[in-house]
Amino acid sequence: MPIKIPNRLPATRTLQQENIFVMTENRAMTQDIRPLQILLLNLMPTKVDTETQLARVLGNTPLQIELELIAPAGHVSRNTSQEHMLSFYKSFDEVKDLTFDGLVITGAPVEHLPFEEVDYWPELCRIMEWSKTHVHSTLHICWGAQAGLYYHYGIPKRPLPQKLFGVFRHQVEDPNFILFRGFDDQFWVPHSRNTTVDRSDIEAVPGLKVLADSDEAGVYAVKTPQGRQVFLMGHAEYDRDTLNKEYLRDVAAGVDIQIPRHYFPGDDPSKAPVVRWRSCAHLLYNNWLNYCVYQTVPYDIRDIQRGVRTEGGDGK
Repeated sequence: MPIKIPNRLPATRTLQQENIFVMTENRAMTQDIRPLQILLLNLMPTKVDTETQLARVLGNTPLQIELELIAPAGHVSRNTSQEHMLSFYKSFDEVKDLTFDGLVITGAPVEHLPFEEVDYWPELCRIMEWSKTHVHSTLHICWGAQAGLYYHYGIPKRPLPQKLFGVFRHQVEDPNFILFRGFDDQFWVPHSRNTTVDRSDIEAVPGLKVLADSDEAGVYAVKTPQGRQVFLMGHAEYDRDTLNKEYLRDVAAGVDIQIPRHYFPGDDPSKAPVVRWRSCAHLLYNNWLNYCVYQTVPYDIRDIQRGVRTEGGDGK
């Protein structure tokens, strides 16, 4: 089934070229089906790239998805045109009276700041609090995961001695974790971050469960009971060249940046990166949509506010 996105969103053309079934607003009006309503809070500076990456993995599913985009109202994007923002993004105030099957909160390049010093932190707190009663399952990514763990559970982020930058091997902790159903015992995920969350801090909170981790990158995936909140520390949605673009940008700016680990063949930046995370990215998002959202969300989306769940569950 397709993902429904705005008619003129730049991601539309890219996804159609990749044979991902995209349904524009005009065609969706003729469909007699209740699509999953997914809200994307995009905090990344390269908004078009992030829209495309997440629409790609959310759209590769038998379920019909309707994607709504929002961004912090008080923050002006320096890397995305105002025309694009005005055309495709809404403010939180425009959607706060609605309910959504799922919410995705992206990462953001603000790790160097304490959470409270991020200019849109108060608005993000409003959204995370609102998600408890207006969203069935919330997926947090990278800094968004650290922010969510801090806001909901008081778990601090901790600085790393060196930036975690590259593609790293991870292990599924239990093959019965439904979010990782169909995964191999080991899988690869890109990371690009300067902070982390300690496993001991997570395990000290009743109800939080570590699903997967990495010897090099630390904890990767955490969930609450029934998958109402999922926290992912890496970027499975990244394109082939995302880390390369970041590396070249920092080199050009004179930043002391290491070559991304396990990314270029032989750690040679002149060679094309090897993609080894795409299949797990599609499977991970498919599992989230199916087991944490579709299988347990009420048919009447307004029932989310009343705490109604259908039979099913998210496994362990």
